[in-house]
Amino acid sequence: MTIKNQSVKDGVIFPSGPKNETFAKYFVGQSYLQGLVDDPSVNVNVGNVTFEPGCRNNWHIHHNGYQILLVTGGEGWYQEAGKPAQHLVPGDVVVTHDGVKHWHGATRDSWFEHIAITAGTPEWLEPVSDNEYNQLGVK
Repeated sequence: MTIKNQSVKDGVIFPSGPKNETFAKYFVGQSYLQGLVDDPSVNVNVGNVTFEPGCRNNWHIHHNGYQILLVTGGEGWYQEAGKPAQHLVPGDVVVTHDGVKHWHGATRDSWFEHIAITAGTPEWLEPVSDNEYNQLGVK
């Protein structure tokens, strides 16, 4: 398999940051996280999240808040519970409202990067199964 968008790993717009060890238990595969706003008086997290090919986060919910994803590189997926997955490319914007169960991550054959703007408290849930993930994009 040819891996696409390898330049994303070098931080196309913002730095990719170090390996995302803090949240690694909520991801399948390797991700990287670079915080972009370091101001304790701002009640929102802004970070550049980079996913290696095949990497995705677990299903999760944001309580008393929201999440906005600004896709900046590569190709990825976003899915809300009970809905089909959406293929994401640079320039796509996703708004996840309070209480919506969802996940996001890279396609099997591409690096993926997005800016995550997040408010509220996350509730991390089960991983996206390999079977479910591997069906995405298969015709």
